[in-house]
Amino acid sequence: MAGRACLLLSLNHQLIALQTLRLLHQQDEDARHSEKKEACGSLALSNPDGPGAKDSREPGPARPQTLTQIAVHSMLSRIVASTSQLVSVEQTLLLPLFQEHPFPIHLKDSVEFRNICSHMALQLEGQQFDRDLHAAHRCLRSIVEKLIHSLAVSPSDVYATAKASLRQILQNLPEM
Repeated sequence: MAGRACLLLSLNHQLIALQTLRLLHQQDEDARHSEKKEACGSLALSNPDGPGAKDSREPGPARPQTLTQIAVHSMLSRIVASTSQLVSVEQTLLLPLFQEHPFPIHLKDSVEFRNICSHMALQLEGQQFDRDLHAAHRCLRSIVEKLIHSLAVSPSDVYATAKASLRQILQNLPEM
């Protein structure tokens, strides 16, 4: 496959993964908001002293979130942000530079990343979702690391800004 077409295809797979991740993140946010709303409504119904009585309990989630749930939410948020940054770097920096100075593209990683994100969308929660989230993290990290390596091989300093941007993505993507 021609170089530019390969880069565009890789970018397309990452855009699909990003859309899926954003939907997952939005569903997670909606569920959190819904739980808080239900908790506030059930507080009014459970007040034994009547509708006018003051309840000293603070409204909160109907079910307390575990540390695992908080960690998963945080990780999902960071993966969404990092994927968004990666797509932006590829669209604004790498795509224009690629025409002048081609570099190797690893399409397989982008396909795998898209597939993992699609599989996550079918799980929504649980152990398999957690495993897929970790796999998405590893795959995203691999994509960024391989891009940095591909750009490092180039003798040109044209890629300095792109390499710095990719390194920043790696710094923002937590170790697991």
